[in-house]
Amino acid sequence: MKRVFLSALAVLAAGLCAAEPATVIRATELKREPGTDAPTVAPLAEGAKVDALERKGGWTRVKAEGGAEGWVRMLQLRYGAGGEAKSGDSGVAQLLNVARTGSSGTQVTTGVRGLDAEMLARARPNPGEMAKMTGYAVNKDSAAGFAAQGPLRAQRVEYPKEGG
Repeated sequence: MKRVFLSALAVLAAGLCAAEPATVIRATELKREPGTDAPTVAPLAEGAKVDALERKGGWTRVKAEGGAEGWVRMLQLRYGAGGEAKSGDSGVAQLLNVARTGSSGTQVTTGVRGLDAEMLARARPNPGEMAKMTGYAVNKDSAAGFAAQGPLRAQRVEYPKEGG
């Protein structure tokens, strides 16, 4: 079960790295860095076509049709060629929408989106991301030592039954 979860996470991470056509859903500013207090590179009009290049927190680095590159809030984009997106479909990048409020690094969770059949069909394995995820694993003794440093206590959690 653990391997299936890690594999799915690696596939999703790979989808986050691919360039993807998108449309700006409302007028916004193209920022030099991913943060609301970053300098503005250029304004982006509603309906502007961009290519999503990279994700960082709740921000997406994009390249506009005129060649300008910068960062916009992920929630300002609708993914898909020509802005044609199904209702509620905001792309793999918005699976976990986290908005950075500025240089303070404060993070706020803003929502969770599902995956549709097309996104799953386009997903590709990413061995590098899988190796990175495996690197986060700790053994039982390390976990118990960390828990002992704080007000944490052991709790047994049953895995869901397959097919149920």
